[in-house]
Amino acid sequence: MWKKIAISPWMACVTLVLLLVVRAMDPSFVQSVRLRYFDTLITSQPRQENNIVVADIDEKTLDKLGQWPFKRDEYAKIIDELYSHGAGLVVWDVLMPEHDRLGGDDVLAETLKHHKVVLVNVPAAQQKNLPRKPGSTIINSQFSDVIMQYPGIIANIPELESTAAGIGTTHTLPEIDGVNRRLPLVVASQGQLFPSLAMEVLRLAAGDKGFQLKLSEIGVDKLRIPKFGPISTDPLGRIWIDWSQGYKTISVSAIPENLQGAIVIVGASAAGIANPVATAKGAVFPQDLQATVIGTLANKVNITRPDYADGAEILTIFAIGLLIIVISTWTWAFVPIIVLLIASHFAAAYVYEKYRILIDITGFLFSIAIVYMHAYTVKFVREYLQKQQIKKQFEHYLAPTMVKKLQQNPALLKLGGDTRELTILFCDIRGFTPISEQYKTNPQGLTRLVNRFLTPMTDIIMRNEGTIDKYMGDCIMAFWNAPIAVPQQQEQAVKSAMEMLKHLTLLNAELTQEGLLPINIGIGINTGEVVVGNMGSNQRFDYSCLGDAVNLASRLEGQSKEYGVKIILGHDTVQALGGNWVPVELDNIAVKGKIEGVKIFTIISHHSKSRPQNITIAMSQHEKFLSAYRTQRWDRALILGKSLTSAWNSELKDYYKMMINRIEQLKQDPPGADWDTIYRSRTK
Repeated sequence: MWKKIAISPWMACVTLVLLLVVRAMDPSFVQSVRLRYFDTLITSQPRQENNIVVADIDEKTLDKLGQWPFKRDEYAKIIDELYSHGAGLVVWDVLMPEHDRLGGDDVLAETLKHHKVVLVNVPAAQQKNLPRKPGSTIINSQFSDVIMQYPGIIANIPELESTAAGIGTTHTLPEIDGVNRRLPLVVASQGQLFPSLAMEVLRLAAGDKGFQLKLSEIGVDKLRIPKFGPISTDPLGRIWIDWSQGYKTISVSAIPENLQGAIVIVGASAAGIANPVATAKGAVFPQDLQATVIGTLANKVNITRPDYADGAEILTIFAIGLLIIVISTWTWAFVPIIVLLIASHFAAAYVYEKYRILIDITGFLFSIAIVYMHAYTVKFVREYLQKQQIKKQFEHYLAPTMVKKLQQNPALLKLGGDTRELTILFCDIRGFTPISEQYKTNPQGLTRLVNRFLTPMTDIIMRNEGTIDKYMGDCIMAFWNAPIAVPQQQEQAVKSAMEMLKHLTLLNAELTQEGLLPINIGIGINTGEVVVGNMGSNQRFDYSCLGDAVNLASRLEGQSKEYGVKIILGHDTVQALGGNWVPVELDNIAVKGKIEGVKIFTIISHHSKSRPQNITIAMSQHEKFLSAYRTQRWDRALILGKSLTSAWNSELKDYYKMMINRIEQLKQDPPGADWDTIYRSRTK
């Protein structure tokens, strides 16, 4: 009963409920992911240029004017220069709470009397200097405690505070992950409300004397600058910063000729004198943050997150989650689910772009994905249990690998296959008859011997990514590159062959100690396009391959005995080999049943990277030998062939003896001037 309950698709409802509880509790990691998604929406919008300029006190400015802070009459000169170059309003984003020890406050105060300049103050844990009382009208001031409260304000010295055209607070209110995305437009301290720097800039730009604020028990109800219009905020008086608002950046050391009436914000950006602020756009300097906020307000960009958004998103997760559970048993259920998930992203992006409303789809995407994964996993487990039943029914009739394929894809039961390039290997025991004679009265012993041979050879092939096709008595047929692709199939096949020969040496040593005849083998390897798949009848079939390349590999294995070598490779296999082996061309042969010839090769056990000089010399002599043979210079070929019998560490001694016999016959019975150099075999 519990097993049935556990694999019931309706158990996904439990997962859905848990996800809804987590979303409703809204822990910090959920909030953080949601805010990062909002960052993506907000920062993905095209840039909107504004007539706002950020004038940086950068390294070039320090090089020009000297150490920081400058004497304040230098501040005055900068302000005069900005206005002489066409600034519309200067915002001085440098706090000056102490008197200038170098003297210069009087000059700066006089400049502030002649030019409109907005200075800044900073909310803090204590009061310093007396901040100028802002011009404001507050309705329901008894609810002012819902505004962000600070114990004090750090203001500029009185001479500057009183003469500036406006004073705005610069402060931040990071989100739960430490990133600033929303900025309060008003703060409270000691019973007074103070406008933000952006609010003060808009007030002066609009020519107003103050701002108006209506409060309620839940926070800010309405906020407006009379000549500018209403400004939408959340209950804490915050606005979302629109990071598509653009501005120009210049250096105070290089002020352009015409600022075209721009709002110019002067701030420090030189290394070591300014601290960047963490934002959705990364770390930016305070003056850059203020320029973006001013642009957001000036263009009346109202980015909102409705109060009902959380509830609506939770209900959507619940409704769609139930729908997913219902349709999850459908084979193609993933199609509408994927479409839904993709569509939800585009829908959220469209709503933001069109209406500047922030909709969170991260919780929706995650929840729906988890619910579907649960439902699909249950479906998978149910199908797996069914497949296990199939395995129990058929494992005694088919190979386990075939049973597994049938479980994964019943369509494999159909006959036929795909055309693919494979490297095919045939390995056969030579002289099997005298070996079997040792076991006339002990056929079980012969079986154990064959298994003793086949088991390690099979391990070697499979370890090198080969597929065992079949065993034919004492013969192994294997191939590479199916059913799984093997990028270096030829290399892996040759490597397997060499390892098989090495292991055979060890096995023969054991057999000799046991008083048994050693085993000799021949290996043929060929590469080519074949058809690979399920071959056979409707009643019985095997995963195998068919094609001319397969037949040639089998014929090459048969010719290994005739040529006195243990391995023969086809031309296409050698062409694709890397530099790890020394292939030696043997002949151009037309195997029995074929007319066209194919070049065949064997492999010398020495690696090319450490090839001894005698091997290199032997290769050169061998090429001369083949050239003499093919141009019917029989005497020259015989001399070279006899000299090479001891070359290659005598690995090709039998081959050269065979070739010498053939050449002597051809010398007696020349093939004629039209000889194509192809040897046509009469044996398999």
